[in-house]
Formats: sequence, C-alpha cells, structure tokens
Amino acid sequence: MKFSEMVYKRPNLEALKERIAELTEKLRAAGDYAEAKEIFLAKEELEKHISTLSTLANIRHDIDTRDAFYEEEMQFWDGAMPELEEYRQGWTKAMLESPYRKDFSGEYGDLMFVKAEMELKTFSPEIIPELQKENELKTRYEKLLASAQIPFEGGTFTLSQMSPFKNDPDDARRLAAWKAEGQWYKDNQEQFDELYDQLVKLRDAMGRKLGYDGYTQLGYYRMERNCYTKEDVEKFRAAVVKYLVPVADAICREQAKRLGKSYPMSFADNALEFRSGNPRPQGTPREILEQGRTFYSELSPETKEFFNTMLDCELLDVLSTTGKAGGGYCTSIPDYRVPFIFANFNGTQHDVEVITHEAGHAFAAWMNRDRVPLENVWPGLEACEVHSMSMEFFAWRWAEGFFGKDTRKFYYSHLAGALTFIPYGTMVDHFQHVVYERSQMTPRERHNVWKELLGVYMPWMKLDGEIPFYSEGEGWQRQHHIYSSPFYYIDYCLAQTVSLQFWARIQDDPKNAWEHYMAYTRQGGSRVFTELLAHAGLDSPFDERCLKGVCEKANAWLEAFDLKGIC
Repeated sequence: MKFSEMVYKRPNLEALKERIAELTEKLRAAGDYAEAKEIFLAKEELEKHISTLSTLANIRHDIDTRDAFYEEEMQFWDGAMPELEEYRQGWTKAMLESPYRKDFSGEYGDLMFVKAEMELKTFSPEIIPELQKENELKTRYEKLLASAQIPFEGGTFTLSQMSPFKNDPDDARRLAAWKAEGQWYKDNQEQFDELYDQLVKLRDAMGRKLGYDGYTQLGYYRMERNCYTKEDVEKFRAAVVKYLVPVADAICREQAKRLGKSYPMSFADNALEFRSGNPRPQGTPREILEQGRTFYSELSPETKEFFNTMLDCELLDVLSTTGKAGGGYCTSIPDYRVPFIFANFNGTQHDVEVITHEAGHAFAAWMNRDRVPLENVWPGLEACEVHSMSMEFFAWRWAEGFFGKDTRKFYYSHLAGALTFIPYGTMVDHFQHVVYERSQMTPRERHNVWKELLGVYMPWMKLDGEIPFYSEGEGWQRQHHIYSSPFYYIDYCLAQTVSLQFWARIQDDPKNAWEHYMAYTRQGGSRVFTELLAHAGLDSPFDERCLKGVCEKANAWLEAFDLKGIC
C-alpha cells in the first residue's frame, strides 16, 4: 500500500486505556502459558496499531507543520502518550510478575524483561504533567525551526535550503550565508534559550520526583543504556580526545592549506573542503533515488526487494519544502510492515547520505519487521546507528553513479568527515552531561560551556566573533537532539567507530564485510549492543584499542590518498 493511502483516524483514548487494562487483568488471570501467550500477542497487535496511528500523524505533521488538522493530532498524541504510559506500566508489572516469565523468555528472549525492569524506573503517574509539557516544548522547538524564513540574496529560504549557500566555493557568498543563518538564530535566541531552559529544569524535576539526583540517571534509563554506564562513556570521550582529536586536527590543518586559509579556520571556511567546491551529487532528486535503486539492487537480493518497495510505495519524502520540519529520520509503520524515510534534500552530499544512511536504518527495520515483541524490531539507538553509518561505506562502490566527476572528492570527504565528526558528537554528549549536572545554569553559562568544549574537541575552529551565533558558543542550538532526545548523540560516535571497522573490512574484502553486516543486522534488537557486536565478530568501541586501531588505518588511507588534480 502507498503511504498516501494509509488510513489515519484518531483513536478513542479512554478505549485504549480500558483495552490495555483489560489485557493486563487477563494476563494476571491466565491459567497456562498458551493462554498468557495469546493475551501477550493481542497486546502486541494493539501496540502496533497505536504506534501506526501516532507515527502517521507525526510524519504528516512533519511534512507540513502548517497543516491545522495534523497539528491538532500532534497535540492529542503529545498529551495521550504520557497518559497511556500509566496503563502500560501496569502491563509491564504484570509481565514481570507472571508465573510464565521463564516460558516467555524461552520463546522471545529475556531482553524484553531487562527493558521492562528499566522502563519501570522511568515513570510514575506523578510525572505525567511533566511528560506532557516536555512533548509540548519539543513540538514548539520543531515548529520554530520549521518556521525559519531566512532572507538571502533577494530570496527567502528555510534552514535546509540554506545549506548549499553555506558550502559555496565563493568565500564572500559562503560567509554571507553563514551570517544570514546565524542572524536568524540570534533574532530568535530568546525563544531558543527559553525553550531549552524549561526543558532542562523540567527534566531535572522529573528525575528528582523519581528519586534520582537530577536527570542524568533517568536519561540513561530512558535511552535504554543496558550494557554500558556513564563511566564507560566518559572513558570513550577520553579516548576520543587522546586518539582522534589529533587526527582530526591534522585533517583540518591540511584542509586549511588546500583552501589557502589560516589555521584555525572560521566556521564558514571549515565548511568548505576543496577550493573548487565540496563534492556534489549529480542529477535531480529523482535521478538520485534511481541511483539508490541501482545500488540496492546490485548489493544483495534482500536490499533489492527492500528499496523497490520503498520507492514503489512512496515511503520516502525527501524534498525540502516550505513548512516542512527540518532534519531527517527513519521510522516504522507496523500495521503495514514497512519503514518510512523523512528527509530534506538540499543539493549537497547530504542528499546521497539520506539514501544510504536513513535507508540503512530502514533496511534493518525491513529485515526485522516481523519480530516479536515489537520492541525487538529495533535495537538500542547506538546499535541502530551502526546500520546506517556502515551502509554509507558499502555505497562507495556505487559512488560514481551518485557523484560523477566528484567521486574522488567524495571518497576523501566522506572518510575525513567520519573522523572529524566523532569529536563533534562527543562534545555534544559532554555538553549535555554538564548541562544536567548543573541544571540551574543560565543560558549564557550554557553557551560558555559549549565555547569551552569547542577548544577541547574542535581546536581547529576559530572563535573570533566573525559569526556571532557560532563564535559566542550558541551553535549547539541547531542540534535537534539536544532539545528532543537528551543523551542521544554519543550513539552516533559509538556507531561511527564501529562503521569504520566495516570500512576497513570493505577495503580488504567487500563480500566478507557484507556477510558481517548481515550477521549484525539480522539480529534486530534481540540482544544488547555489545552482544550484537560480539555475535557479528566486531570489536566494542569501549575497548580503547578499537578506536586507536580504526583511527590509525583511516588516517593512513587519507595520508596516502592521491589528491592530484583536486584543488
């Protein structure tokens, strides 16, 4: 079925509560495992339907945030989900206390019980008002970003539509674009500051109501961190500073030489990798999608079936339009057994990465679409990002179809970008830990923390006031995850470290690398992150030797890469 034909109708919230409560009581009264399993599967079907309806509303709202109908539906779901959580917690307790728990574990694995125990630590009816307010504030942030109308060169552009100008080879034009975008954020800074201040204090209050010393521990539980700790993340951050920041710094020094710029570089100059311009995809959006079809058709039988379905059923919405929410994501529509990709093409290298990165997520969901329980379709977020970031590297053999004459630029840019990204992503995580440890900071104090961390993780950036929004430590407000999904960013860094293992394997034996990728992907969310890696023959990023090894191999490749003829 095509996405446009999928039916949305707001459910009766009270009826949903009653149905969950009814199933919970039936589970408690089940006379044997067969009866308990039948009730469990009925609850699964109900959750699939709830997820389908809320996801359809969310996607259609994001496609056009000005649509009054779906704006009202999002308000409904923002309020409904926290209320449903109280009833879901009752179900969770019944599952944990079930005399048939061992039978369920034997058939469906024990991970759902590990998650259930963690879930109980994240909720109390006492915090329903805070959860509803959190949803409201996140929606306001998204609408503020989507409302951007930035005047530039006689036109008016959204944030996504400004991206090509921000990468323009002309120094004056590129700088002007960065300033124009930065000015829009400065003009709305009071709103950005106020929204985040409310979110931080709201989350801190939730944590304290649940008995924690602030938000951080609650945040880790909400992120389902079930196989590593805050201390493990701190060790990873230290390894990034030790091994990766020097490599990234050297990459950026070479970049400054190529551009004829002084080091450290301004934010605008750092955005340009080659004097002749960054790698750009060839062809129209439709042609890029068709090259995606070629890539996935030739990669494997499984990816061929998957991507043809995505295109034929209109499961990609990728054009950047007025009123559309920013960013991109992949999600699932369980009733229809399909994933969906939301993105904003902007004429840059990013467009191809949508076809590889977001479709990497979608392929993993496709491969595991019939898993029970529903929550095991997807693994943890750090594990999900391995699917996507690694798929980007598998696309290298088809890069010429995407980039044409810019293919060699792309190879260098993509690998260099993977290495320079990890320090940035790690800085986002470090920033959030400081923010929630010191929840009463003023907005200005938060900006100062970001500015200080820039000096640790990205010393190649010049903080000279040329673009005030960035140089004054406010650039973090562009990072959607900081507002909407606290502590969801180190996931990208952990996953990028794993994806570099796949990159290294691809250089030696693409067939063997794909076999390992499929071994990883076929597991879905049936195991915790570190076990997924071990079962696919991959090293854990929490082992310092892993980061050190991939850094050395990737850096050696970049140093040996022939840039002759590329300026």
